[in-house]
Amino acid sequence: MPSAIDRLFVPAPDPARVGWLRDWTYAHRGLHRPGIPENSLAAYSGAIAAGLGIECDIQRSRDGHAMLIHDWELDRLTGVSGQLADYTSDQLAQIAFLEAGHGIARLEDLLDLAAGKVPILIEIKSRVGYDVEHSCRAVRDALASYAGLNAVMSFDPRVARWFCRYSPQTVRGLVMREDDVGFTPHAWQRRLALWAARPEFIAYHIAAVPNPMVTGLRAHGLPVLTWTVSSQEMLARAQKFADAPIAEDAGIA
Repeated sequence: MPSAIDRLFVPAPDPARVGWLRDWTYAHRGLHRPGIPENSLAAYSGAIAAGLGIECDIQRSRDGHAMLIHDWELDRLTGVSGQLADYTSDQLAQIAFLEAGHGIARLEDLLDLAAGKVPILIEIKSRVGYDVEHSCRAVRDALASYAGLNAVMSFDPRVARWFCRYSPQTVRGLVMREDDVGFTPHAWQRRLALWAARPEFIAYHIAAVPNPMVTGLRAHGLPVLTWTVSSQEMLARAQKFADAPIAEDAGIA
């Protein structure tokens, strides 16, 4: 069972709101492969055709739209130099991924494509000093008329806290890892993030699973998703110690 302090930091979620999270395998950045870029509409179409949930990344354009791309810079995925945030959504739509002629799409494009057929996990990217609240608002507005299953999540606990206050109907989660790359390399930072976010689910780095905190939160009723599951060995660990994998490559059963 979780400790008393864990129960204080993270109230048990409503099972009716979060139960569906456990029922799916989620394609990490869509079902991408050579010739089908990550976070492209083609990758999302592949996930839908395979009956997989979709995990996607959100960055914000200069004109405030939620764009489907992971990196802050355009270089790795498009060959175009510069920060994504320096471009408008219309400009980004004209920039093609290196692997194929697919332009960078908006969240609304994915919602139109999915049309409720599979659930969507929306990871809002953030970093220290970033005005992530504007990204939260862009995602909320895009979801306003969408009836399909969806949830938002982020490494930044401000995201879950924002949706709790301004879009309480949206299921919200906290992404966590325990190495120096993330927001939470130390136990006290993980506790602080949980307290600030009050998430309804967590998405935990597969390299750090299992551990007592994750086991306790899972017993407390929080769905535990784990990422990035990219091998059969990782998938076996995810199936034993978590509720659903966010997977790619050989990690997709």
